[in-house]
Amino acid sequence: MSLKLPRTLRLDPSDTLVFPDAAPPGEWAVTGSFLFLDEDPAALTGKARAAFRAGFLGIDSFGFSTLVVVSDASEAERAAATEVLAGQFQARLGAPDRDSALAAAREEIAVAESLCGPPVGTVLALHRTLEDGEIRERFRALRPREGAVPGTDRRHAYARAFDFYETDEAPEERVDLAGLLNGKP
Repeated sequence: MSLKLPRTLRLDPSDTLVFPDAAPPGEWAVTGSFLFLDEDPAALTGKARAAFRAGFLGIDSFGFSTLVVVSDASEAERAAATEVLAGQFQARLGAPDRDSALAAAREEIAVAESLCGPPVGTVLALHRTLEDGEIRERFRALRPREGAVPGTDRRHAYARAFDFYETDEAPEERVDLAGLLNGKP
C-alpha cells in the first residue's frame, strides 16, 4: 500500500478572499481543527468563521485551503512534514518542548493520512461544525464530472458553479462589482 497525504489545492483565487491567510497550492495539509479548540466557534466572524467551517491547514504557511488533493508521498516527505508541523507547534502555538510537538504533529499527520483512502488525484472538501460542544469534521470526496476526460480540463473537471456564454444581447442591468466590494450600492 502506497503512502498518501493531502496537498492544498487552489482551483481559483477564492481562498485568498475568504480566509485570513490562504495556503499556497501544493503544500502538505492537515485538518487544522486544533486551531479552534480554544475558540468559541459561534463567536467567530468573517474570515475566521470561514476558516473554521471549511479550511484545511497548510503546514508550511499555516494558511487555509478549501480543497486538498490526495497525493502520493514518500516516507521522507511524511517525516519532513511531521518535522515542519512540530516546528510550527512550537513557534506558533507554544508547545512546551520538542517531544510534545513531535507527538502532536505525528498524530495530526496520521489523521491527514487516514483521509487519503481514495485514489490519488481525488479532491477532498471539509465541513467543520460545533455539535454538543465538540468540533465535528465531515469530509467529501469530489469526483470529476461525468464525461470529463482526466487531464484535459483540470480546472473545471470537478464542478462549475456557472457557465458563461457570449451573446450579442446587451444586458438590461449593469452591476458595479468593484463598487459593491467597496460598499457602494
